[in-house]
Parts: sequence; structure tokens; C-alpha cells
Amino acid sequence: MSAPVVIVGTGLAGYNLAREFRKLDSETPLLLITADDGRSYSKPMLSTGFAKNKDADGLSMAEPGAMAEQLKAEVRTHTRISEIDPGHQQLWIGEEAVPYRDLVLAMGAEVIRVPVPGDADDAIFSINDLEDYARFRTAAAGKQRVLLLGAGLIGCEFANDLTLGGYQVELVAPCEQVMPGLLHPAAAAAVQAGLEGLGARFHLDPVLASLNHQGDGLAAQLSDGTLINCDLVLSAVGLRPRINLAAAAGLATNRGVVVDRQLRTSHANIYALGDCAEVDGINLLYVMPLMACARALAQTLAGNPCAVSYGPMPVTVKTPVCPLVVSPPPHGLQGEWSVEGSGADIKALCHDSSGALLGYALTGAAVQEKLALNKRLPVLLA
Repeated sequence: MSAPVVIVGTGLAGYNLAREFRKLDSETPLLLITADDGRSYSKPMLSTGFAKNKDADGLSMAEPGAMAEQLKAEVRTHTRISEIDPGHQQLWIGEEAVPYRDLVLAMGAEVIRVPVPGDADDAIFSINDLEDYARFRTAAAGKQRVLLLGAGLIGCEFANDLTLGGYQVELVAPCEQVMPGLLHPAAAAAVQAGLEGLGARFHLDPVLASLNHQGDGLAAQLSDGTLINCDLVLSAVGLRPRINLAAAAGLATNRGVVVDRQLRTSHANIYALGDCAEVDGINLLYVMPLMACARALAQTLAGNPCAVSYGPMPVTVKTPVCPLVVSPPPHGLQGEWSVEGSGADIKALCHDSSGALLGYALTGAAVQEKLALNKRLPVLLA
């Protein structure tokens, strides 16, 4: 039997690549290896579950056995790879050597953990996969007060979701506005006002200085002296591409695993896509680029080498209280921002010196203009 195509990871990147590959090649052995339970789910839905009153089972779309059957593949769950051996075209799971024809790293990104002084580190949760979501829902059952660390995209999505789910939410983040680096201040103000209208409270600038158990709850001390009483803490301070396994195998890494336009790493027969990959210098932790990479890499693995291209990649943020679509200007391009609208309805546009549109941030009713504006945006990878 020939060596299989091995995909490490069963998130959106791993399973979507497997689906695309099977459309082109139904016979080559296919093995998916994952450190979690292997259920198929959409990660963006993790920040919508409380408003919809869905537990982890409700967000799951398919069990690993069903995925194995659908993909005509073997799916190995709760399995950690100890080492990649590029020279011998194999990887190691403990003492077991697993050969591969091609190896694809689709390991995603891991949460950034910030140490917090105090005795309540066990009450700080993060949600990065379905099992994390299940743990947090169990801990949150019967509770009321959630302290959210981080006011970026994920923090704001969870703030919207948890408040709609009936929780009292307070956000703490060392920044001047929500989603810094992603949003124009006018759009950020609109989103923050929308979340405050739902009841979320913001503490922007201080950090969490200590967290301690206090009776049945927690006492959170901020660096500006504010004391917040809460029941549990959800940390959403950011993600970091998983590169350690690749780096240990001698593959080139930077912010992510470095790959070219064909998603090939610095070693033949090893590829990467999704949140762990840095494609031609670009690392985007969103769904649209992931799907483009899955389609292109499936072609390459099926014997038709294909370079991925990125068109405009606008991001729809799940803050339904204040709808938001943002397309940041491409890295390295400078432009001037102009702002129209007021209140919840903001249209912030960034143009270069010749008047060409580089990016935008649209909130409220202004999101209706996204399709027309998308046609004017520059491509990210031609």
C-alpha cells in the first residue's frame, strides 16, 4: 500500500482541504491526525453559541467516524505528533513511525496566555476549539458575571454573544479602543457603543493585575485600582500560529510556517495552510484565505500544481448589535482615511494618493455598501 497524504489538524483547514482533495482524487490513502476529538465544526460559530443557546454538541456538525466515511480516510483523534522526520518522509507518534507521501500542516493557532498573579488561575478560560467551548459552558452554567480579557475581534464577538446569552460582561484591555490595529477609531466607537447598549462595560487602558477566589466568586483587581467582582474569566487576548513542530523539524518559520504560493514549506513534500501558515509573507487568521488555500493545495496534491491567489479579503465581524465589515489596507500601503455617517452607521474609507481605495470599515447600515466597495479593493496576492 502506498504512503498516504497526511493532514495534521481537523479544523476548518484540515477538513476542507480533505474535502477538496477528495473531489479530485478518490483513491490515494488519506490520514488525518488531530490532538482533539476530531468533530467537524465551524470555529467562527464558537462565538455565537450562547445567544443561540447551543452547547458544544449543538455546534458540532459531524462526528469523526462520519468524517472518515465521508472522506474515505482514516481519522486519528487525541493523537499528538512527537516529531517530523523530513529526511525519511515520516513522522513519529511516540514510538510509531508513520510514512507520508505528502504532509500537510493545518494545526491552526494557539491562544496567547498572559500570567495573572493570584490564586484563581484555574478560573481563567479561553475558547479556541469545540472542547474549550464545552469546558467554558460547563463552568458558566448558573453563573452571571463574566470578565473578558481583550477587546479585539474575538473579545467583542464574545461580549456580544455572552450579553445576548444573559451574562453580565465587563471587558478589560490595555488599549484606547476596541479592535486596535483593525478598526478606524470612528468604527470602533460605533461598535463599543452598541455593545455598551447591550449592557457590556469596558475598562480600556488597565490590565488585570490580580485574580483571587473570594467566597463563591472572584475578585479581579485592575492595574488602575478598580475592583471587579465576577464569577469566571474568559481570556481573548490573541492567537499565535502553531509553529513549534515545524521549527523543530528544521522548516523555515517566521510569524507562521513559511510557505510559497503553492503552500510548500522549505522542505519538499511538506505543506501548510490555515492559521499556522504564512503564505508569501502573509498570515491571515480568517476563513476566506483558508478556503482559497484549501482549493489551491488540493489541486497541487492531486498532481496539478496550483498557486493560490488572494482577492480582497474583507472580514465580517459577528457583533450583530452593531454589524461590522472591515477590510484593512494591505500591509505596507499608506493612505488617508475619510469618515462619513454618525452613531451606529459609519463608513470609513482609506484611499491612496491617487484616489484608489485601499480599505474600509463599515458599521450599521453602511455594511450594505460592502459588495460595491469590494470591487474597488486591491487584491492581496495576484
